[in-house]
Amino acid sequence: MDGNAARMLVVGPSWVGDMVMAHSLFTDLCRRHPGVEIDVLSPAWSGPVLARMPEVHRHIDMPVGHGRIGLIERVRLGLSLRSQKYGQAIVIPRSFKSALVPFFAGIPRRTGFRGEMRYGLLNDLRNLDRDALPQTVQRYVALGRSPDAALPPVDIPRPRLRVDAANQQHLLQKLSLSVERAVVGFMPGAEYGAAKRWPAAYYAELAGMLRGRGYQVWLFGSARDAAVCREISDAAVEAVDLSGKTGLQDAIDLIALTKLVVTNDSGLMHIAAATGRNIVALYGSSTPAYTPPLTDRADIVYLGLECSPCFERECPLGHYRCLQDITPADVFDRCIRKIQEH
Repeated sequence: MDGNAARMLVVGPSWVGDMVMAHSLFTDLCRRHPGVEIDVLSPAWSGPVLARMPEVHRHIDMPVGHGRIGLIERVRLGLSLRSQKYGQAIVIPRSFKSALVPFFAGIPRRTGFRGEMRYGLLNDLRNLDRDALPQTVQRYVALGRSPDAALPPVDIPRPRLRVDAANQQHLLQKLSLSVERAVVGFMPGAEYGAAKRWPAAYYAELAGMLRGRGYQVWLFGSARDAAVCREISDAAVEAVDLSGKTGLQDAIDLIALTKLVVTNDSGLMHIAAATGRNIVALYGSSTPAYTPPLTDRADIVYLGLECSPCFERECPLGHYRCLQDITPADVFDRCIRKIQEH
């Protein structure tokens, strides 16, 4: 690394799952550059996730909301960071605006993939070989390695989030929860859109099957997932709806108490993987070829229909068969097998 090799700035991604996967980059940098201090510039919501990554020295709140250029704010922030004397910046997003802060911060080496006219803003431009780097995590880690390193990168560390045992006990008391019966967590939301969400009625049916085997079900999600979680809890006896009742740090600690999670392709899926949970992951319009849960403890359900993956928010054909054809009975069998394995 050029300049002050002991200090690096990473411009992080804007989605929960992507930020969890970025932990592989942070860990890899620490392994390859012992003693390095990594600061991460990212949206305010990501602070609680980054706080569970010991490799991250400091979170810097991006003062501009997602989708806004905010040129003046970015210039001001960049100038204010000049005193930090970073030796290198790694810019994960491929947008023009993401490269502005490192440029105005005067960071001598600014690394990122070629994107929206970023010549000059970045001076260590990499070509993104999508065939050599099909997975998102591979792309992140490759940015932290030498430009002439072999692709795809090998020995990629997996994300691992710290769990706060004291907070777990606090949450159990605060939310009147018990772990006397084994817990299966459901993550029925997916902020991207309906084409990534397994039907709520299927989740409710699965909850009944699991309850019949002695398991309790906790529903996880943000306030935006409240409607689908409420639909499931209304139909499923004793399913505990935690949507909108926990921040990300609390969700990390509660998810870590589960025996298994059933989840759509979502940010919470990656949190579950990073806390070592058993996972049954349900893929619709997306594909596990790009963003799989980074764990050996996942059973991935992906039908791979002729129309898949379409990556659309809504089914362009109107039938949602990529999710509708995944039956609750099949998912239940997978849950029991996965629990018995571990």
